[in-house]
Amino acid sequence: MKILVTGFDPFGEESVNPAYEAVKRLDDKIAGAEIVKVEMPTVFNKSIKRLEEAVERENPDIVICVGQAGGRFDITIERVAINISDAPIEDNEGNMPIDEPIFEDGEPAYFSKLPIKAMAQKIREGNIPASISNTAGTYVCNHIMYGLHYLIDKKYPNIRGGFIHVPFLPKQVVDKRATASMNLNDIIKALTLAIEAAVENREDIKISECQSQTH
Repeated sequence: MKILVTGFDPFGEESVNPAYEAVKRLDDKIAGAEIVKVEMPTVFNKSIKRLEEAVERENPDIVICVGQAGGRFDITIERVAINISDAPIEDNEGNMPIDEPIFEDGEPAYFSKLPIKAMAQKIREGNIPASISNTAGTYVCNHIMYGLHYLIDKKYPNIRGGFIHVPFLPKQVVDKRATASMNLNDIIKALTLAIEAAVENREDIKISECQSQTH
């Protein structure tokens, strides 16, 4: 089995992106699967093109894209990507699409092809906070997740794919008061556990992922 794992380069005012910092430090083999690591540009359209080139080159069984979600405190496994780009800031080449469909012939949304609940549970069993997210935003993270599933839908039906968001690193929040972060070793461990769960579970487990509420 071969798994393609991607991570974005730094964007905005950040000098580092925890996504690729963790991805590039993953073991070359996890749960018996070969791990191929690729850095992605935080650029609309170009990121999907780079992803498709990597898929064509590597012919993976699973694709997991990883991105930064500054402000989130846990590892979040994304459930769904929507067919819209609505950028709050420019990407790394100055693009800032507003309310633009990603693919005119694509579905309104695509759901992850990975066992997202099994992945979140396995990360928590490793004593790292994790949950299911129902929004990947409308920036380049959602863009590439949607692009991945569009490629799966149109050209690569045998690939399973999904997206994981990771928090800031501690050094990124030194000047961001009351902002959550996670150390790099825990992010690496979490991604490793997520990959293990994706290999071990062809079908997802049936458990509730609802957040507890105060009554």
